[in-house]
Amino acid sequence: MNRPVVLILGPGRGAVSGVSTHLDLLLGSGLAEEFELVHFQVGSEGRKEGIAARVLRLVASPFALAAAIVFRHAAIVHINTSLNPRAYWRDLAYLFAAKLLGARVVYQVHGGKLPRHFFAGSRLLTKWLRWTLGLPDLVVVLARVELEAYRAFVPAQDVVALPNGIDCRAYASVPMVCSDPGRPLRLVYIGRIAREKGLYETLQGLRLARELGVDASLVIAGSGSDEERLRRYAHAVDVAPHVTFAGPVFGADKVKLLAASDAMVLASYAEGLPYALLEAMAAGIPVIATPVGAIPDVMADGIHGLLVPPRDGVAIAEALASLAADRERLSWMSRACRRRIRAAYSVERLAGELASHYGRLAGAMAVAGRKD
Repeated sequence: MNRPVVLILGPGRGAVSGVSTHLDLLLGSGLAEEFELVHFQVGSEGRKEGIAARVLRLVASPFALAAAIVFRHAAIVHINTSLNPRAYWRDLAYLFAAKLLGARVVYQVHGGKLPRHFFAGSRLLTKWLRWTLGLPDLVVVLARVELEAYRAFVPAQDVVALPNGIDCRAYASVPMVCSDPGRPLRLVYIGRIAREKGLYETLQGLRLARELGVDASLVIAGSGSDEERLRRYAHAVDVAPHVTFAGPVFGADKVKLLAASDAMVLASYAEGLPYALLEAMAAGIPVIATPVGAIPDVMADGIHGLLVPPRDGVAIAEALASLAADRERLSWMSRACRRRIRAAYSVERLAGELASHYGRLAGAMAVAGRKD
């Protein structure tokens, strides 16, 4: 029997992006045994192109999607987007194309603003947003706070929360965090190098913690537009000798980096459900994080790490000092992290839940086709 075709939209699979990680995991999961999954690349991440090439791609890409729907007889178009202006307006073209051609649409939102805040101050645009969010056949969000917000904003829409999942087996070999109180505290950040990731506050926190006598160092693994500026800032606050910029890491290199770490710092201003958080916890690495997006759904303050307010370098310093002073606590947090991810955030769980929704939508499409 032919498997229903699902076009999964997202950035290049080699891009440094949580959505790219999401695509890789789905395409390699058991979901591919029940459905024919086809990656359709959108967005600028993972591409090297000039302005003219980008404009041409933006114009042509929705037509390319339409052709893919027609020639592959796609039953479902799975749009991975975010509620930020750039992604929202770009992905509307794909949403309209898919609906016009009769495909079922899964519209998965990976963070961004809550809908009632997106066009705050414009009643007309807020009505437009409510109408467009009513077009998909299923809206998928990552966090409980988002689930409540979207259901309140578009009460007639089918909205579900499906947290991200990871392959926990990749991190099973990472040893638990060492409880040796005499060892320097080894910190790590993995992700885009951007101001909204709280990296400037992280460096402030590192400086303040070292002034308090905490022997700590930080590895920043990733790339982004703020990298050179952040390097200069590290020198300005006198922590450059204790900060390493490692560049993007993937696969075994990422596992090796986590194995050499005692804690992750993820001080973002806003998030969906960051894969870096799940990967660190799966490896038994406690996290100092901000309570934004789905992060509070995953980690409990004082059990899987410590939660700090956004934009607060002093709170980061205090958290670092607390963990450095109690390595036994850090060690049992490590065990709690690993148990948490294995129990609730595996890719097998995510694939199973998506398969159920895909099957329901593909079945409804088949019934509608027979009626026609």
